[in-house]
Amino acid sequence: MKIAIIGAGRLGRAFALRCAAAGLDVVLEDVMPANLRRAQDEYAELGVAGSLRVALTVEDAVREADVAVDFVPDELESKLEIFSLLDRMAPPKTVLCTPTDALSMTDLASCTYRAALCVGVRGGLAGEAVELVRSRFVAEDSLRVVAGMLARVGIAATVVEDREEPMLVKNRE
Repeated sequence: MKIAIIGAGRLGRAFALRCAAAGLDVVLEDVMPANLRRAQDEYAELGVAGSLRVALTVEDAVREADVAVDFVPDELESKLEIFSLLDRMAPPKTVLCTPTDALSMTDLASCTYRAALCVGVRGGLAGEAVELVRSRFVAEDSLRVVAGMLARVGIAATVVEDREEPMLVKNRE
């Protein structure tokens, strides 16, 4: 399985290393070259079965990805920007996965041409268990792909329904 990870900060880097240690092929991208160098150094120290390579652009990172996971801030503008980039640049088969505790996956997915391939993860990807968010659009196969990836890295996943109330509406009064 080929995983593209966008964002090599502390959490993205840790998840990339965890995926590589589990034998997955990982491509890591970040706008900060120092983050990528740190990831390469940490990977070299691990001596693991999977592969980790770095990419200088999002397009290079997702070129062959089965799953693309972003580690941008959990803010609407950041998520919309990365989803737009990933939607345009990733192959049509690529599942887009995003950690979010604050946003509606139904709303985020509706802003793409691949709403059935957008999966949210609640609870972060640093622990041992997470929730996969079932948006109104998501395909069961997409949930299975992400659950399978997480199982390979030792993270249990349960599927939950997306919040019924759209999170994009901040204030109704």
